[in-house]
Amino acid sequence: MKKWLKVTLFSAIALFLVACGNGNSGEGAGGTDDVPQELNWTTSSELPTMDATQATDTVSFEVLSNTNEGLYRQGLEGGTELGVIAEDPEIAEDGVTYTYTIREDAEWSNGDPVTADDFVYSWQRLVDPDSAAAYSYLADGIIANASDIIAGEMDPSELGVTAIDDKTLEVQYEKAVPYLEGLLAMAPFYPLNEEFVEEQGDSYGTSSDRVLYNGPFALEDWDGTGLTWTLTKNDTYWDADTVQLDTINYQVLKEQSTAINLYDSAEIDFTTVSNEYVQQRQNDPTMQQNPEASVFYLKMNQERDGEETPLANKNIRHGIAQAIDKESLVTDVLQDGSEAADFIVPWNLTFNPETDADFREDSGDHLGFDAEQANADFQAGLEELGTDSVTFDILTDDTEGGQRTAEFLQAQLMDNLDGIEITISNVPFKNRIQQDSNQQYDLQISGWGADYTDPISFLDLFVTDGGNNNTGYANPEYDELIEAANAETDDEAARWQSLVDAEHLLLTEDAAVGPLYQRVQNYLLSPRVQDVGVHAVGSPYSFKWASVTEE
Repeated sequence: MKKWLKVTLFSAIALFLVACGNGNSGEGAGGTDDVPQELNWTTSSELPTMDATQATDTVSFEVLSNTNEGLYRQGLEGGTELGVIAEDPEIAEDGVTYTYTIREDAEWSNGDPVTADDFVYSWQRLVDPDSAAAYSYLADGIIANASDIIAGEMDPSELGVTAIDDKTLEVQYEKAVPYLEGLLAMAPFYPLNEEFVEEQGDSYGTSSDRVLYNGPFALEDWDGTGLTWTLTKNDTYWDADTVQLDTINYQVLKEQSTAINLYDSAEIDFTTVSNEYVQQRQNDPTMQQNPEASVFYLKMNQERDGEETPLANKNIRHGIAQAIDKESLVTDVLQDGSEAADFIVPWNLTFNPETDADFREDSGDHLGFDAEQANADFQAGLEELGTDSVTFDILTDDTEGGQRTAEFLQAQLMDNLDGIEITISNVPFKNRIQQDSNQQYDLQISGWGADYTDPISFLDLFVTDGGNNNTGYANPEYDELIEAANAETDDEAARWQSLVDAEHLLLTEDAAVGPLYQRVQNYLLSPRVQDVGVHAVGSPYSFKWASVTEE
């Protein structure tokens, strides 16, 4: 699997993606005048939010990346490309002051021009403690003064971003980072129209008519809760001539059998495939694979409602993390080519700057399956807690795959650990995200996909009070390692070692989370669909260049 992944993926660029479809012109010229440019797409989860400042999930990022655009955007065949800027930025002699020129024809869907002030407002909103944005950490240590603002020690207006004029944006960075363009292509760094956002107030991003769009498409027919929505071509987009699709009809399908039946009857053009259906469709020429830089893991909540939980005990966590036969999980339950993970930073994401070794080779494995050691650690934890049993609930999505995985974990934990009782809560995706944010869970099946090609994209999640930590895990030594890695700009070897040490501490020493698997996404795509960007890093799918042709 590792060798196959290495051949399939390459990650020496800020973002990696492959073109999907029969043609890869990259110019959106695949459509024909007599073929309706309408695509029928599916996803397995509801759309939680269209507020780019608050979004934290894959579904929101997918829709946001197709309806809006930042300084950069993900390209069709690899890396990033210029978004609303007309040319590469000017970089001052200090190496950290960048000047960006925004396209004159960049507009919002209401006709307002996209301005430098839109970026200033958005980025200040991202780091403002009042926003409580989970992704504010992306700016932490990157944009000048962001760290102090996030900590409440400076005003958001002091962020190192300035509108020189309507179309000129100056950004003062703390340091130069190799993944900057990939970072700025992410939704949290999209511009926001201040007048519109403030007019909507708390309702901003809660329905399709409470958002403005400056990207290839506009969202319609979404009321904030529905299982269907539509993307329509945005005629005010500066590069609208490239966009061929007129309509993308989304529907949420949580049952794999239902989705496959609709695909076979040509009622939908795309669906992901998992479990035994992967084996059944092995000879289907329309089935494709996308090895993702995504790792799924079991979150263990150490603090709930201000009180420590039994999961605050390190031995309890070690027991749970080592009690799961992950090879059986990927072979017997997932059945989709995913790889058992004894790690949190995925294979083929990033490589040693001196030796070119994969991060996984340097860091090694952590928290492998060992039923005997797991139970020994767990019993030690029970003794330290002064009890002979504990009960935990596993929180997961109300999808067929979520239910199967949770049932497997339930059986593994109860079979391999004496004195544990496991229940399961299946909830809609949007509800799970909310419960995670509020730390209202015991155990949770969670996953993370790389935002950019650097180990910090994963390891930064678990710093004390980190925006996406939500486990109560806090270790000053771990924080120091991440801080050292973030601060180091010259000694690449030292930075690399800090990241390797951080993963070891997070997993082998602290068992903060229990790694499960690195995902391979299998999907069925109609041969009539051309030039959909399928991303291993960042937002999963791009439709800017897509078109529909006769089969």
